[in-house]
Amino acid sequence: MDIENVPQDDSSTYAKMKKAIYASNKDGTIQSIGSSGWEVEEIVTRQAIDDLDESRIEAYKLVIRGEKSPLYYYMYEARMDLIVLAQSTGFFKWTIKRDFNPDTFKKISEKRALVYCEALGKSLDELKKLPKVDNE
Repeated sequence: MDIENVPQDDSSTYAKMKKAIYASNKDGTIQSIGSSGWEVEEIVTRQAIDDLDESRIEAYKLVIRGEKSPLYYYMYEARMDLIVLAQSTGFFKWTIKRDFNPDTFKKISEKRALVYCEALGKSLDELKKLPKVDNE
């Protein structure tokens, strides 16, 4: 990309920050230049955020109905999926799926729960119960 064509669309997803983009200058040398965003990238980012929010809201409903453990909700709240949570904790996906069961989750060891806490940035008390959210 030519340095003159680096998008500067003031994307709201950048929160007034800039992202380094590599582009070539007049001499053909590659250098980094700050970009304030690109309209198409903003649209795609917003769609991804909307999808994540939808998953989080659906997860909240499943936990309220007693079909899933709070771990399921917190995974989506942290904008993770099963694969990312497995990678973050080092647990096999199938064992995490088992922990999504409310009855199983109540019985997990403190050591295992603390690994989830570390990955999700939650305290042990927070992890065991669902937060009150008004708009869910």
